[in-house]
Amino acid sequence: MKRLYIFLFGLLSCTALAQTPLRRSESYFGLHFDFHATLQDTLIGKTLTDKMIDSLLTKVKPDFIQVDCKGHSGVTSYPTKVGNPPKRVEKDILKLFREVTLRRGVALYVHYSGVWDDEAVKHHPNWSQIDSEGKPDRQKASLWSAYADSLLIPQLKEISDYGVNGVWVDGDCWATNPDYCQAAIDEFRFITGIQDIPRKKTDPNYDKWLEFHRDAFRRYVRKYTDALHAYNPRFQVASNWSFSAMMPEKVDINVDFLSGDTEPLNGANQSAFQARSLAPQGKPWDLMSWSFGYGWEDQVKSPKNAIQLSQEAAQVISMGGGFQAYWTQERDGSLPTFSYQTMSDLAKFCRQRQAFTQNTKPIPQVALLYSNVGYKSQLTTVYNTGDGKQQPMIGTLNALLYSQLPVEILQEHHLRGRTQAYPLIVIPEWKKIDETLKDELIEYVRQGGNLLVTGSETVKLFEAQLGVRLSTSTQTISNWGFGQLLTGTKATFRPFEPLSGTQTFGQWFSGGDLHYGEGPVASIASFGKGKIAGIYFNFGEQHYKRETYVGRDFLGTLAKQLFQPQVTVSGSKYVNVALNQKQGTTFVNLINMAGNHANKAIHASDEIPPLYNLKVTVKALLRPKQVTLQPENKPIPFAYKNGEITFTISKLDIHSIVAIKP
Repeated sequence: MKRLYIFLFGLLSCTALAQTPLRRSESYFGLHFDFHATLQDTLIGKTLTDKMIDSLLTKVKPDFIQVDCKGHSGVTSYPTKVGNPPKRVEKDILKLFREVTLRRGVALYVHYSGVWDDEAVKHHPNWSQIDSEGKPDRQKASLWSAYADSLLIPQLKEISDYGVNGVWVDGDCWATNPDYCQAAIDEFRFITGIQDIPRKKTDPNYDKWLEFHRDAFRRYVRKYTDALHAYNPRFQVASNWSFSAMMPEKVDINVDFLSGDTEPLNGANQSAFQARSLAPQGKPWDLMSWSFGYGWEDQVKSPKNAIQLSQEAAQVISMGGGFQAYWTQERDGSLPTFSYQTMSDLAKFCRQRQAFTQNTKPIPQVALLYSNVGYKSQLTTVYNTGDGKQQPMIGTLNALLYSQLPVEILQEHHLRGRTQAYPLIVIPEWKKIDETLKDELIEYVRQGGNLLVTGSETVKLFEAQLGVRLSTSTQTISNWGFGQLLTGTKATFRPFEPLSGTQTFGQWFSGGDLHYGEGPVASIASFGKGKIAGIYFNFGEQHYKRETYVGRDFLGTLAKQLFQPQVTVSGSKYVNVALNQKQGTTFVNLINMAGNHANKAIHASDEIPPLYNLKVTVKALLRPKQVTLQPENKPIPFAYKNGEITFTISKLDIHSIVAIKP
């Protein structure tokens, strides 16, 4: 490795004029490549060339790229001396990537699989996680094993010696399962005093068993993060999906940035949710889109157009974060040169908006509670999103966003002590929430705040404040609506009786026509100086499963009876709004969510219908000095009257930003 240091020193001396690679906290746009090398890959490096990498960097100009070094198989794509190398390589592709990126001043990160390592547990069976039946996992390493000390940390130090800027650790939190190895059992018994080890959700103390594993996972990430920082303080570390929607916890580890990769289908809506889950965590963050549609069953890849990827990117950058997209390397580690133009077009779209989005902060409007307590109380494993537990929250988010309401997703630790900043707080079908926050929310309404509670179980938490008498039982309703609108459903509903002074909203129906009305489905009541509304059926769950315009308009109308947002948009329901600020300027992000992105049968699309003649109203205390449409830098004619700025956007293609300078 001494020779490699000498080589890198010489390369640095010869490229003194090259731009210094940006830190992740400074970065905005990047590219991710991997191919999860296996022992069957014997031609690694054969067709990857300096020119292939250089042409990518000069054409696309990313702030960083991430490349393969060790995937889930546990086989490296470079000639490691620490772990499990491929049988042969044509050239050291990690060394080549570092040479070219350093010359071009582009940061280089590696894709590295953490907990998931097939080869490690094959060669060290005692490193395996053990399931509840005592069977070893053939893919996942135990947090109580020697894996981190003997392989992961030494190997990442080896990678650091290449001059790599950092690591994106994949297969980490989401690959961690309840582990019944003897070391875990012994530690749990020692810490808790509990002798009977729970095996399933219905067993006593199972939630404590899971929380014990979460503590162990954070300890593991903290261990390798601190070890790498001690070895090389400039080396940057992220654990994929840690402290995200998949792992909704307060950041208590010195990771350098947060990141995750969305599912390949329905990417625009997914990005809206995942970006809002990462944004408030107080760390530099980015979100990755897959550059291709992909079905997990048939495993067919369909390359996406830059237009489709730009719609996904818009949801991310509008929340102030960075964006990256994922392309697969070929089996020899070479790059998909045919996609360079798509990458370039995508980069251009993002760069045009960088000055108006990067590091912007949301102006508080609607806070949607992601209850750490409620989420964990439902889980049957350590961290997981594949079992539908987030669906009610996502369904509620979608209805709010497509009602043109600016929404942040906040956990208990984000909201605690800050409730008064938000004109509206929404609690989406959590059966439990933190008791301290519950008390604060009640006081928040009493002092003039507005609270919207949804779900047949959640309303029980606020029965006294809602001004209703709840039934002790629930039932399934088949039709519901409001005004002259009606739609079908299979939702769990809790009947209620409004008390004096409580208004009702909407109805449920025993048949498929308006004359079958049976009773209200929602209520609004004054409480202290504020208002509290309840929806007594599982609205978010049903809206996620069967989205309708009735559901969208129902929630949007009810929310706007509680408060009037700072921004209103008319002309299309396909507009999503993100309201941000930076250095005294207000930025109104308008995102066109038309198109077929939510249709999972459509993997790749090249057209998003434009939206026309959108009337926008923005509340402002003073007449602004300037209103411009970005990124075109085009002045917008506007009127200012009674504390409102009004103007029209004649055409919205994908993502426009209105910059308002006071």
